[in-house]
Amino acid sequence: MTGLFPPGKGGGEEVAYGGKGKGILIHTLTEGNGMPLSNCTTPAKGNEREQVLPLLDKVKLKTLKRGRPRKRLKVLAADKGYDSKQQRANLRKRGIRPQIPKRVWKTKKNKGRPIKISAPRFQQERCFAWYQRKYRRLVVRWERQKVYFDSFIDLATIHIWIQRILLVG
Repeated sequence: MTGLFPPGKGGGEEVAYGGKGKGILIHTLTEGNGMPLSNCTTPAKGNEREQVLPLLDKVKLKTLKRGRPRKRLKVLAADKGYDSKQQRANLRKRGIRPQIPKRVWKTKKNKGRPIKISAPRFQQERCFAWYQRKYRRLVVRWERQKVYFDSFIDLATIHIWIQRILLVG
């Protein structure tokens, strides 16, 4: 769900040093095949867990049925970085089943049935590969203002969806 993108010379708004290096993090919520649903950016030292609920609030799922668009996902698969009891409780309160592997030490034995992750990790990472290979403007953040970089990410997301519709349809 997150990818580190380094800044160009001069930095800019919300560029910081984090555990993964200097830059910004792009948080992307993707569907099972790696198609992006919503995006946001934070400094590299930001907390990844705090971004899940705002990303879920941005999602509006299109169905071919009449009425309001469905806004709730059924299942959320994430990596170990998003594991916390509070996060799981918040997702269950919204009616979303969390599929997040627990953070465990290597010395501990796994008890109970293992968590089955429906979408392998590479399908989520596919979205960041598209950002880095197809949209070179996103690889290094040259814009000093956050608004401009966020708009480039949104344009890349829209372009990915249009390509998908044209290929399928």
